[in-house]
Amino acid sequence: MHNAFFADFDLASLAIWLFWIFFAYLVIHLQRANMHEGYPLEDDDGQAAAGPGLFPLPAAKTFALRHGRGEVTVPSGQKRERSNLAIRKTAQGGGFPFEPTGNPMKDGVGPASWAARSDVPELDANGHPKIVPMRHAGGFVVSAGSDPRGMAVISADKQNVGTVTDLWVDEPEHLIRYLEIELSAGGNCLVPMSMARIWFGKVLVQSIYGEHFADVPQIASDTQITLLEEERICAYYGGGYLYAASNRFEPQL
Repeated sequence: MHNAFFADFDLASLAIWLFWIFFAYLVIHLQRANMHEGYPLEDDDGQAAAGPGLFPLPAAKTFALRHGRGEVTVPSGQKRERSNLAIRKTAQGGGFPFEPTGNPMKDGVGPASWAARSDVPELDANGHPKIVPMRHAGGFVVSAGSDPRGMAVISADKQNVGTVTDLWVDEPEHLIRYLEIELSAGGNCLVPMSMARIWFGKVLVQSIYGEHFADVPQIASDTQITLLEEERICAYYGGGYLYAASNRFEPQL
């Protein structure tokens, strides 16, 4: 056997070492590929993080967006999404919470914070806006449960703030995403369906009070809603669970 081609060479050892080298390369490669989004890291103040991470940033990569919406280059070329937020530190050490300095629901901080998503509607596979009012969506009916159109909308402080006039549906998913409300004080606004409850012929919205409906973020079009508009509307109602009243600031037991 000493005249064999590999002689005394340990093929099993070679195989295991090749495996570990490949596995290490795969882990590093996947981690760096994952760093195309969300990097370079920033600290709580929006400054460059002192510890940027174990692995270096990958080379910039350009992605072509669907339906002719241009290109995006990451990780370089990223703009800061939001800056000069109305918050301040509660302590100098890292990891401590920030507190709002203004109206947190309007300023979009804390539980009411939102990300600067693209100001364009989400599209279906055919390039059409996914979420549209039912008045513009042919063939849709409320097939189960109560149709909320025409029902009064009651806020968390028991005020009658308006009436549901239409439903905004996700056409591909066949789901109601938003209720359109005609406010008693004038104007319209949308309420996420997930934050409303139909109860004995009324629509209850527990996250905000009557005075807050006038400041619900508006949409630019009456036939479609953009990703950014969805983000801000949902954040506004979500923030109300903490910021709508001072008695909500403390832990609820």
